[in-house]
Amino acid sequence: MPTNGQTAATRVIFLFLDGVGLGADDPAINPLARAHLPTLNALLAGAPLTAASGRVRTQHATLTPLDATLGVPGRPQSATGQAALLTGRNVPQLVGEHYGPRPHPPVRAIVQAGTLLSQVRDAGKRFLFVNAYPPGYFEVVNRGKRVLSVMPLAAVSAGQALLTHEDLLAGRGFSADFTNQGWRTHLGFADAPLLTPAQAGRNLAAQASAHDFILFEHWLTDVQGHGQEMEAAVANLEAFDGFLGGLIEASDLAHTLIVMTSDHGNVEDLGTRNHTMNPVPGLFIGADHAAIAAQTHDLTDLAPALSQALALPPK
Repeated sequence: MPTNGQTAATRVIFLFLDGVGLGADDPAINPLARAHLPTLNALLAGAPLTAASGRVRTQHATLTPLDATLGVPGRPQSATGQAALLTGRNVPQLVGEHYGPRPHPPVRAIVQAGTLLSQVRDAGKRFLFVNAYPPGYFEVVNRGKRVLSVMPLAAVSAGQALLTHEDLLAGRGFSADFTNQGWRTHLGFADAPLLTPAQAGRNLAAQASAHDFILFEHWLTDVQGHGQEMEAAVANLEAFDGFLGGLIEASDLAHTLIVMTSDHGNVEDLGTRNHTMNPVPGLFIGADHAAIAAQTHDLTDLAPALSQALALPPK
């Protein structure tokens, strides 16, 4: 790791984890309090990823709670929360409600009007949404049976073709479960390369070296929160910790800012199947982490803060 976390970033890697809030430090209901997370523990000097930690700043990382409610009544939802993260706009307020999981026409219009990805493109910089999708996904989307969720919609709206199974098999695309195991067991791709979480993280760092902004979406946390799946959630969070460890190990953190955050709480309280009102973690690692974290208080602050980190022109 670098000796100084205040160097200006030239690259941002955005790790989006759906449905992860800062909850009680109670291993009976919170897998984040039960899982073995050595990478996160080292980054945060032993502070857990729970509400009790509050704001934490170490040499290499800053953790700050981010408000996901945005002053709008009701439980935060995925479509409006993700759109707020990528646009810097209070999308629930604009459409009059928290809405999700997938965007309805008002949210789609806001995303299509411009996001951080299109800002990166317009500045002549390189972005990549790295998630790969199987053929069946494109079939249902093309038949109008499913609308794109916010993250792939933002990528497509900014001019990127979504990555396919061919990209995953070639190592250019990434599985939402980090290791490609789901592509083997659930999607029938027996030739999908099976990776350790750490190797997947190192592969993402290599992919990021050719881009200015990388976006990765992980949604299993939200699924496991709704299903109240403690053992699966613990295993998944431990896989993410290994993935993050590999990513950090292979990244030039003197010039790279790694960001992890979420759209709403869920998996941190398996006492309920519902989304929570908890704040979400804003975890900033590497270059300029403390200064960028200091600008973020809720979901709408992230896009402008990352725009500054990337030295993008003002909108």
